[in-house]
Amino acid sequence: MLTGKQKRFLRSKAHHLTPIFQVGKGGVNENMIKQISEALEARELLKVSVLQNCEEERGAVAEKLADGCGAELVQVIGNTIVLYKESKENKEIVLP
Repeated sequence: MLTGKQKRFLRSKAHHLTPIFQVGKGGVNENMIKQISEALEARELLKVSVLQNCEEERGAVAEKLADGCGAELVQVIGNTIVLYKESKENKEIVLP
């Protein structure tokens, strides 16, 4: 689990990122979880945007993605979800 201080740090790091995945009408599926897991391994921190036509709640989408990828949910703000997972090979972010 991340502490409040670590989440604040990650939010500041994520601020300038643009969402690279979108969850739409189909919701969360296995393929999306696999792709996001690979992207998290490469980047450690990423944003996912939830589109207007998504039928699931943003919070539920965030939980599914975090659980499916084994990632930490940093924040859900508006229609954007920020996820963090420590990379095994390309560790770049050092948490406070």
